[in-house]
Amino acid sequence: MNSQKIKEFLKSIKDTDIEEVRYKVMDDFLYFKKTDVKTLPEKKDIENTCKKKEAKKLLPVIIKSAMVGTFVSTYNNDKLPFVKEGDDVVIGQKIGQIEAMKIIKDIYSNVNGKISKIMVSNGEFVEYGQELFFVETNDNKNNK
Repeated sequence: MNSQKIKEFLKSIKDTDIEEVRYKVMDDFLYFKKTDVKTLPEKKDIENTCKKKEAKKLLPVIIKSAMVGTFVSTYNNDKLPFVKEGDDVVIGQKIGQIEAMKIIKDIYSNVNGKISKIMVSNGEFVEYGQELFFVETNDNKNNK
């Protein structure tokens, strides 16, 4: 898929309720996710974090719940969490689960970065679109 086709595709889904698209053909893989700019941290918070981490450019990413249910942060009710604050994550890494009526939906990281904040606790009820994880990424870590 060339860049012009990708641009046309993005325009075609811009005003729809589609929030996430994964496309894979053989070794080619594309992943797109709409981001709600209103939920991003304030500029001064990002600048403070940049200074603390000595990062050149931090790009905040918020991972949200894709469904209503109970947030699960541990493997099979063990004490060992999928991730904890400060852990590095990679694209495709399982970082949690949501359970509703015995249906379990895995939550995967869609970026490379560091979990800076887990916004919900194990066993907590979550709503669709609720913020679950705040992930800090920077140009050096993010492999596109």
